[in-house]
Amino acid sequence: MNERSLKLSRWLLSRGSLIFAMSLIAGPLLWYKDIRHPGLNNAKTNKDQTGPTADQQKMNPLDRALTQKIRKAIHRDRSISTYGQNIKIMTQNGKVILRGPVRSEEEKGNLEAKAISAAGQENVTNQLEVAPSK
Repeated sequence: MNERSLKLSRWLLSRGSLIFAMSLIAGPLLWYKDIRHPGLNNAKTNKDQTGPTADQQKMNPLDRALTQKIRKAIHRDRSISTYGQNIKIMTQNGKVILRGPVRSEEEKGNLEAKAISAAGQENVTNQLEVAPSK
């Protein structure tokens, strides 16, 4: 082998080894990400719901602003679980419906209080369900 082909084979071997090592590291990380929160997929729960759903929500600016205000309040509170942060907030004509699983009665009340502070007591319907951790 000449010197040029020897350099090329060394270069290919080092790059191939690097790519192989990266794939060994990345594989388990991707697998771990998928199993961390298996309960966050609540499509089965959503399928059984009646009444207005998020895709039926009107797109008027006042309702969007109210939903956004509630969502921001929820995301600012670091004590709320990932479940609580992912609840459904449907707003139609100033009336707010909260749906989805939460981790505790305390979290359920906390989320309802955030919605009430934004929309008013008479405008909030709390349909959140407590789904304790497994």
